[in-house]
Amino acid sequence: MTEPAGPPGAPSAGVPVTVPVARIRWTAARRIIRSLYPTVDLFEDIADPADWPLLIAAEQKTNPRLVESIGAFDRVPPRRRVAGPGATFLMAPFIHASLDRPSRFDDGRAGVLYVADRFETALMETMHHHARFMARTREPPGWTSQFRELVMDVDATLHDLRGDDPGFAPALDPDRYQAAQALGRALRTAGSDGVVYPSRRDPEGLCAGLFYPDLARNLVQGRHLDYHWDGTRVDLYRVAGRIPGSDPSGSAPPGGGQVFRVTVR
Repeated sequence: MTEPAGPPGAPSAGVPVTVPVARIRWTAARRIIRSLYPTVDLFEDIADPADWPLLIAAEQKTNPRLVESIGAFDRVPPRRRVAGPGATFLMAPFIHASLDRPSRFDDGRAGVLYVADRFETALMETMHHHARFMARTREPPGWTSQFRELVMDVDATLHDLRGDDPGFAPALDPDRYQAAQALGRALRTAGSDGVVYPSRRDPEGLCAGLFYPDLARNLVQGRHLDYHWDGTRVDLYRVAGRIPGSDPSGSAPPGGGQVFRVTVR
């Protein structure tokens, strides 16, 4: 659900275009991530974020490589940090941000939590970026990386790049992110919580780029997914399974080896 939250207007003179704001309330929004590494449960296990600095400092005395697993948690202001079930996945885009992994609204210095309003949109977004990687590295056809689906609720007042304003076009360029990153920096500096925008990979979907992890909640893990690379694009995906007890809402279809063909829109 989307509600207007205020009249159009730039939040400061540093914002390069006039961007309205809107209240975004999505239930069972989707994010799909690579399943490269086992999760680190620090943020689930420590209830009060105020305790993290002292506990991490003490642990680093005996485990100096801890920061590689935990990440740079000081990138998130203390009052915007989250803890408890699912917190690791909400904190990860910020504490593991890297200049080697820039994104549409961030050059890799701060991090953004990207979420889609529905599963199909998250699927198309990740398939696009995975296909670019596979083509760039000249990977042979076959079943490739494993991914995991995250299901969460979003409640935030975001700068709204939907609509027909031609001033938004540079930030929504499908392939060039320089203008979007400049806008993201300006909005973040002006105190923005993030942006909502039309998906560039799914014409029927919406995406949100959240600048802080506390704008999403009730995160649970959904399905495990495999992508098939045919040499030119991702043409199939396979539902490898669902984590027992995940997605108590029941909004994610059951999995277990089903293969689905991807239709190009």
